[in-house]
Amino acid sequence: MKRLLLTVACAALTAGPVFAGKAFVSNERGNTITVVDTETWEVITEFPGGNRPRGITVSPDGGTLYVCASDDNIIRVFDTETYEELPSLPSGPDPELFILEPSGKRLYIANEDDNLVTVTDTETRTVLAEIPVGVEPEGMGMSPDAKFVVNTSETTNMAHFISTEDYSIKHNVVVDQRPRYAQYTADGKRLFVTSEIGGTVTVMDIAEDGTPTVVGKISFEVAGVQPEWLQPVGAKVTSDGKRLFVALGPANRVAVVDAQSLEVLDYILVGQRVWQLDFTPDEKYLLTTNGNSNDITIIDVAAEKAIKSVQVGQQPWGVVTID
Repeated sequence: MKRLLLTVACAALTAGPVFAGKAFVSNERGNTITVVDTETWEVITEFPGGNRPRGITVSPDGGTLYVCASDDNIIRVFDTETYEELPSLPSGPDPELFILEPSGKRLYIANEDDNLVTVTDTETRTVLAEIPVGVEPEGMGMSPDAKFVVNTSETTNMAHFISTEDYSIKHNVVVDQRPRYAQYTADGKRLFVTSEIGGTVTVMDIAEDGTPTVVGKISFEVAGVQPEWLQPVGAKVTSDGKRLFVALGPANRVAVVDAQSLEVLDYILVGQRVWQLDFTPDEKYLLTTNGNSNDITIIDVAAEKAIKSVQVGQQPWGVVTID
């Protein structure tokens, strides 16, 4: 028995570290993916992510990582445990952002240079459809019931509501200049669209049939910060629908917004040129990518305060977390 216990103990010691959770950060200029332990906030490793990796997401089971390799014109795919590269997915030219449906089967990809949204089957690795949209498509959001995908076109200044049933555009909504990101609330009743140059977040109420109605706009003001630096880009809303967090680009701040009253409550100072955001799965922390300071900031969601920064690769762009 003693020998058995000793064998088990030795095996446990040699099995390697067990991570409570991970964050994957795409480094746009460094062409790498940085992996961070979300319990210790230490960098685990860094591996090649293709040329100009930007959008990043994971499969529903957390086992597969998808990366928009913008200058490779493909979606690179990796195992989240071994970091081994798997067969890539077709994407169309210059993929920037994408959204994966809850089933994990279809990936909707914004092709910035070709004015298309490409729909790719992750199982067969084939293109299912190419949907013409406005000029310079970027942001991608999906309704919780997966019936609509929202694409934002930077130059057309529109949010396009695409039916996932037949891939047709059902609604076009004009928003402010250079829309960047689209984020639904968990109940699907509200949508937020950020506009980088317009300096606003357009708020839409969503009817049961998916029809959007603009109900307000959120603007920002920070003492000592020039108005043109307040550039809303990435956004995330808590699952209870109470708080909206908005990355404000070169203002180096994340705005905290009451997602129901639309009142801006506070601004959290983070790294330089904050871009994208992601919650840890338990929503205890919010991570920001800071492109000019080459780090991520960890925000305590309950306290609404930044608690730590972690150096990653060169010009971090996107981030996604898993348990």
